[in-house]
Amino acid sequence: MRGRPGEEPGGLFASAAADYARYRPGIPSEAVRLLAGTVTGVARPVLLDLGCGTGQVAAALLPAVTNIARLDLVDPDSGMLREATEVLAPLLGDSPAGFHCVRAEDFTPPFDGYRADLVTCARAFHWMPRPAVLTMADRVTSPGASVAIMGDGSLWTYQAQWTADLQRLIQSYLGPERRAGTAGAYTEPGRRYEDDLAESAFSDVSEHRFPVRRTWTPAAVVGYLRSTSFARPALFGDQHARFEQEAHLLLEEHARAEGLIEDAVFTVLLARCPGGDR
Repeated sequence: MRGRPGEEPGGLFASAAADYARYRPGIPSEAVRLLAGTVTGVARPVLLDLGCGTGQVAAALLPAVTNIARLDLVDPDSGMLREATEVLAPLLGDSPAGFHCVRAEDFTPPFDGYRADLVTCARAFHWMPRPAVLTMADRVTSPGASVAIMGDGSLWTYQAQWTADLQRLIQSYLGPERRAGTAGAYTEPGRRYEDDLAESAFSDVSEHRFPVRRTWTPAAVVGYLRSTSFARPALFGDQHARFEQEAHLLLEEHARAEGLIEDAVFTVLLARCPGGDR
């Protein structure tokens, strides 16, 4: 691990690493195949994962890309990186890995001549200064590299009766605005990721959408909430235990009725330099 310890802005995910690792949904297999295909033909690809969290993307890619030369994971939260280290240890084999406790835009190559062939960022790009991150990626990637920006929303944004009732319960404790950790209210990105990419070196962009159906349990939803910026335990103070009891009861009622179903769409924006040149 190198760099400085820290957290996402406002301490959004501090102390959430264990719940994040256990309850956050993984990466769909179709998306994994798409990502693996970007380095087909590269003899020994180097992978760079930004905002890596607990290593979900790397854990999915390592079995699919068996000729990896090096893996680098970047996250400003040292707790997330500790979880990622444990998750990935049995999967790495002889492949070297670097764990960089810095913000994505501050990543620096671990050695002269470093070039990444695939840069990934899953469910984290909205927290980052996106133009600065893409400028950094341009400096550290090979001429034919791909940048993959991925996400699928959250249970706050998913529209169903059970998520609407859950959101109202959260708001009854924390107020009407969506919280962003202790920093205040969440602000939607001012423009589309496609526009950020269009103004970067990686302006050749294709969109890939993968429908995913998830069936949640009440316990898994409550655990997931503990890993989020909008319902982390610290926001509730001494009311958190009471909130979780009410959330369990609400979710159990919905589970007995229509079930806790989430029909999400996992979207991958796959971007390259036009013509593979710099």
